[in-house]
Amino acid sequence: MIVSKRNSMRLAAVATLGTLLLGAAGTAMAAAPATPAVAATPVAASAPAPAVVSASITAKPSVASVNAWQLFRVTGTTTGLKAGSTVTLQQKQHGKWVSLPASVQTTRNGSYSLGVKLGIKGLNELRIISGNTASPVFTVTVR
Repeated sequence: MIVSKRNSMRLAAVATLGTLLLGAAGTAMAAAPATPAVAATPVAASAPAPAVVSASITAKPSVASVNAWQLFRVTGTTTGLKAGSTVTLQQKQHGKWVSLPASVQTTRNGSYSLGVKLGIKGLNELRIISGNTASPVFTVTVR
């Protein structure tokens, strides 16, 4: 941090005002002399940083394999997402994630249950997304 003459004058003024205010409040700490080194310590640096809440989604299919177009469910929970957020099923097709027309809003406690029908036979790689947050990949085999 670069301390210019102007900044050191400001810091001295703040330290003096702080001492006066503490004295006016009758605090015992006002008797201790304020030093520029103590006054120069930025408050923001000692304050804890705001907690970053990372969002997450879990997903679990009700079955490991199904017949083509047979209904099954994907259930899970979300954390760090707003209640009522929309979660959408994605399927990996030709190396790219494609959103399917299967989505639902989360409940107040962040849970969801989604009915799904798949028609592409074989091993299907799937995940649930909401915004930039995605669940771990899970698989369902379609016979």
